[in-house]
Amino acid sequence: MSDALIDEHDAALFDLDGVVYLGPDPVPAAPDTIAELRRRGVKVGFVTNNAARSAEVVAQHLTDIGIPTEPSDVVTSGQAISDLAADTLPAGARVLIVGTESLRDEARARGLQPVESARDDPVAVIQGYDSQIAWPLLEEAGFALQAGAMWYAANPDITRPTDRGIVPGIGAQLQVVATTCNAEPVIAGKPYRPLLEATISRLRSTSPIFVGDRLDTDIRGANTMDVDSLFVFTGSHGVADVLAAAPEDRPQNIAADLSGLLEPKREVDVSGDRARCGGSIVSVHADREVRAESTPDDICGQLDAVAAMMALVYGSNVTIPDDAGRLFDKLH
Repeated sequence: MSDALIDEHDAALFDLDGVVYLGPDPVPAAPDTIAELRRRGVKVGFVTNNAARSAEVVAQHLTDIGIPTEPSDVVTSGQAISDLAADTLPAGARVLIVGTESLRDEARARGLQPVESARDDPVAVIQGYDSQIAWPLLEEAGFALQAGAMWYAANPDITRPTDRGIVPGIGAQLQVVATTCNAEPVIAGKPYRPLLEATISRLRSTSPIFVGDRLDTDIRGANTMDVDSLFVFTGSHGVADVLAAAPEDRPQNIAADLSGLLEPKREVDVSGDRARCGGSIVSVHADREVRAESTPDDICGQLDAVAAMMALVYGSNVTIPDDAGRLFDKLH
């Protein structure tokens, strides 16, 4: 049997929303896959851009859905952005927290003093995702920034995947505030380095692989860190997104879900305008569009076809089929 993808790595880092769980429910493959990784001695870390919940709450959620987890296994963007702010601001500095009580707790734990309004003269705004955000608090953030406060943001995610579909993320809330001031936030979460750096350091990993479902945050973040990546089709982005990805957003590996870590690495053989992966063959036609010679009706075959297409699209000036997402209907 061929070696598993994970055999090249000493640690697996997982995004959570859309990779390990969707809302209250686990991605079906997640509990068994993570248990097998741990059985093999692979270090496991959970990396979340969501600053709304504490590491303790996230760890309990994972445990409740069949993935036993300690808070030390979880690194949140709330922790990372609070570290950044505390490293820059003086001890006891007043900060306006635009987020949940968990984010306030992180700030307090680092010696910062949360305040409620721009009238309290905060020296900084620390913003994290809050599904119940109050509009007046967004206005207070704008007032503070207009008065010269520094701006820290947990992450830039414009959307979030849930069990019911895609919803606006903190990126949308950041855009609301940005309309009121001429400022750019310092960001800790993916695709920026601090969150992944903290996780890799905590695990003492020398050869990690990062598993994500978003190209512009998860995969770009891994590429920024020069870390191997596995993109999975269980969350935000799909086939058309992968094929159209900008160079900085291109994954090294793809799989239907995180169980792809336990499968052999996909190898693509490219010869001119033709590429083969497994039993799937794709080629560039006269109109410079890349097409599959046939569309497999199984997940493995469709993954092979997409991997072969990626090799041609990423390596030359070709176009992708308009109906790529529909053709590979198993990858949703």
